[in-house]
Amino acid sequence: MEHLTILYRGPLASCDYDCPYCPFAKRRDTPEQLRADRAALERFEGWVAAQEHPVSVLFTPWGEGLVRSWYRRALVRLSHLPHVERVAIQTNLSHRTAWTAEADLATLALWTTYHPGQVSHERFLEKCRDLHERGVRFSVGVVGQPEHLDAARRLRADLPAGVYLWVNAAEGRSYTDAEAAPWAELDPLFSYSRRPHASAGLPCRTGESVVSVDGDGTVRRCHFVPAVLGNLYDGSFRAALKPRACPLAACDCHIGYVHLEPLGLYDVFRGGVLERIPVLA
Repeated sequence: MEHLTILYRGPLASCDYDCPYCPFAKRRDTPEQLRADRAALERFEGWVAAQEHPVSVLFTPWGEGLVRSWYRRALVRLSHLPHVERVAIQTNLSHRTAWTAEADLATLALWTTYHPGQVSHERFLEKCRDLHERGVRFSVGVVGQPEHLDAARRLRADLPAGVYLWVNAAEGRSYTDAEAAPWAELDPLFSYSRRPHASAGLPCRTGESVVSVDGDGTVRRCHFVPAVLGNLYDGSFRAALKPRACPLAACDCHIGYVHLEPLGLYDVFRGGVLERIPVLA
């Protein structure tokens, strides 16, 4: 295998934020659930470490992973493995950032999201500036809610110039051209998020060189297609890897449509697909 990209989502569901627009807002995991998540992550970490082919990993937890020590340790350890090309995680950046000093910054990256109403502008910006000074690769994003536009503009003005600010279309919201224009001024790639992509029958890298893995090791082509390809730990998924067309009518999430081949986003995000950093940044 030349290279395998894995989107890993374990059982962790707890988040320290309570965003009203998020379907995964504030939940609490029991101690037993946290222990199960830790065990699942450590098993996955061990599997990655044992591979002899290149691997990249994006952690996409339902909740916030970096407030948990085992996610920070996993990112640090995986970043130092010679066959791991990139290890990244989606995060609200509510955690301390000093742990990144232990990681290989040539491999580590963060996909961070700013949630106005959950954290102050000053506190979030301080974290971003600290990451920038440490040399950590990271992108920053916001959800395109109308009430967040001023906060997003202020953040863009204060962020280091080289940090890419992306905008996700709000769930279920349609944007007129006039409504989309100010978001596109902040994110020149907003057009990709603005509308769902008709994807049925289109070639997609998921299921061939990109897979989704859950805490039990169940492998699917992506987070949005429920069909099972096999299991990571018994190796049964490998025989199922092949070029595939998307079976869904539409794809409206970046971690899905970035892998649709006709969109050409691997060229747009060359070297930064998992952390959502385009070449233009």
